[in-house]
Amino acid sequence: MMSSQTLRVLSSIASRSSRAARQSTCNVTNITRAAFSAQAEAPLTPGIGLGKTSTGLVGLEVDHDAVPKMITKYQALLDKLAASDMPPTSQYRINVEKIARYRIAAAQENLDDPEAVEELCNCGQVEELVVQADNEMKVMDMYLRNRWWELVKPVDIEYNPSDEDGGHGDVEWGDTPDGEKK
Repeated sequence: MMSSQTLRVLSSIASRSSRAARQSTCNVTNITRAAFSAQAEAPLTPGIGLGKTSTGLVGLEVDHDAVPKMITKYQALLDKLAASDMPPTSQYRINVEKIARYRIAAAQENLDDPEAVEELCNCGQVEELVVQADNEMKVMDMYLRNRWWELVKPVDIEYNPSDEDGGHGDVEWGDTPDGEKK
């Protein structure tokens, strides 16, 4: 059996925790009201900008900060290339630099319009472009570690074949040779 003093202490503790719970609930309610009232001032368009709730792609969540992340990640790619010993004439380096610079420029010009960035880049949603930058960083790490640019050999490409038919011989496509007609 508990003493009366123990019961009073427990009762006091219970009432204080009850009061604290009510106060924190009020604070949360006030914060929530303030947050919703701030959002109510700028109407949201479902599926566009901050109103976007789904990418429509399994496993890829909406990221309302994807455009700034794109700039950061593509700049990291450029910085890694600049710090590497890969020659500036390497075709891989040329391609990555062009793509990264273009996407950074598109993102910087349209910080508040992810749909415009998606349209300019024409390679998926901004969330996908962030994933592409992450994947390119992994590929670049492998490329630099293995020094793959040293394995690429120059190839002579004949731009204007001398044969009228493009070097395919005298057989037209779709025709069978004379000796094989059935």
